[in-house]
Amino acid sequence: MERPLGAIFDWDGVIIDSHDQHRLAFYQLASELGKPFSDELFAKCFGMRNQSILGPLLGWVDPEDTVRMAELADHKEQMYRDILKQTGITPLPGVRELLEELGEHGVPCSVGSSTPHENIRTIMEITGLGPLFAAVTAAEDVRNGKPDPEVFLVAASRIDRSPQDCVVFEDAFVGLEAARRGGMKAIGVATTHPVPKLQPLADLVVERLTEISLPKMRALWKKERGHAS
Repeated sequence: MERPLGAIFDWDGVIIDSHDQHRLAFYQLASELGKPFSDELFAKCFGMRNQSILGPLLGWVDPEDTVRMAELADHKEQMYRDILKQTGITPLPGVRELLEELGEHGVPCSVGSSTPHENIRTIMEITGLGPLFAAVTAAEDVRNGKPDPEVFLVAASRIDRSPQDCVVFEDAFVGLEAARRGGMKAIGVATTHPVPKLQPLADLVVERLTEISLPKMRALWKKERGHAS
């Protein structure tokens, strides 16, 4: 009997790449606040939670002022969504095809991301990907950020799969570490980091999801971690 697989996908950098839209939103917020900003600063903060960026990293708000922090974070995300609606966005190569293949074979797919729900909903509306996912676990659903495995463990439970039967797709070091801590198989997607950097943390690393199929996912249980390429 075949293993009852589940697939869990990080969002930005795996399903879509909205790096440029996030960058523009931060520049807009910096302009409104009269604060300096640069591509170098953005590179340092990309992928982090807004609460870790706006106060501790950028110093735009007192980290203890949680009300103001939340206001600025919400404002930045609204600007990001407005930019998305203006520019549009498409799934990364191979995303739709893989989701459809998994769905046809009864493998439930879930989002497991620190992205806010509203951002995910906006992009699902633009791309039409919504029906291909059985569940979404986002920032509001967990207390602990990656590399804590909480977001992936919740995502697995929402598609009725044990962690040991799940494959996580991730582009970030902290996400791959979270998958490992959660006892899940991990596929690194080299959107943000080069293949060699991801290999020590993943069971398999690919340039894009066009390289992945259900048989390749099942084969992960035959591989030893750290020896896939």
